[in-house]
Amino acid sequence: MTKIAIVGSGLIGRAWATVFASHGFDVALHDVKQEAAQAARDHIAVNLRELAGHGLVEDPDGALARIRVAKDLADAIDGVALVQENGPETVEAKQALFAEMDRLAPPDAILASSTSYILASAFTEGLAGRGRCLVGHPVNPPHLVPIVELAPSPWTDAAVVDRAKALYEQAGQVPVVLRKEKAGFILNRLQAVLLAEAFRIVGDGVASAEDVDKTIRDGLGLRWSFMGPFETIELNAPGGIRDYCTRYGASLDRMAKESSAGDPFGQATVDTIMSEWKGAQEPRRIADLSVWRDERLAALKAHKRSAKRKPA
Repeated sequence: MTKIAIVGSGLIGRAWATVFASHGFDVALHDVKQEAAQAARDHIAVNLRELAGHGLVEDPDGALARIRVAKDLADAIDGVALVQENGPETVEAKQALFAEMDRLAPPDAILASSTSYILASAFTEGLAGRGRCLVGHPVNPPHLVPIVELAPSPWTDAAVVDRAKALYEQAGQVPVVLRKEKAGFILNRLQAVLLAEAFRIVGDGVASAEDVDKTIRDGLGLRWSFMGPFETIELNAPGGIRDYCTRYGASLDRMAKESSAGDPFGQATVDTIMSEWKGAQEPRRIADLSVWRDERLAALKAHKRSAKRKPA
């Protein structure tokens, strides 16, 4: 069995453990608080049962049996092919953790960080093994949303990127590779633009927050659940992408420029959104909604697995 180490057993770490164990990997789970890692393993058992209920995992008990709680960091990364780090989201914390992992891990082990924003070059430059380090950024929750962004530093070995891509694919993920470093990578940059415009629309009094959500949920989101933006516009003009840009490029450019000024997330806009929002912003409700979201994502993932891919 190929061995994987998960360093950090919070929300993302336990989801990664679910991903790898459910695809036949042996997983060592490490946390600075061993009791937290044990609690995470108990939570993973729930994840696996839920996935099995949608036909996404054949043997949840067998998958759970492949996850062990490591005694310490050295124990976790002994003999592994990949270390998936899920530590604190600061440059200093990652510098310290990657230095320790680089010292302890097998020479050919890949060291990947789940960071959602920090560039790999910011915390790996001084490492002896910096060529085997990169970002492997998932989307929350990784066991239900399979995209993983591979963001190498300028000195990451291309062969390491290829090996990482193959491992993530073996684990049922959908890896995409950045050709150069860019803060926020791909998904968060796209999400940031959409969120900013959503806030502007509410802040400018154009529409309510609820109607903006409906526009994505019952409009763009339906197409985007199985097509990307380029695939979408290819079908929105008779001659495809080039024809679409000829027809609509000027108007799209005007809208983009209109939306480039000011802070869309100002307090006045946030106050407007919250004055209209129906749900209380409290932990119990957020937790219940997260369970509902995960159930819907599992159902969608099962549907997409069974659906035919579009023709080339």
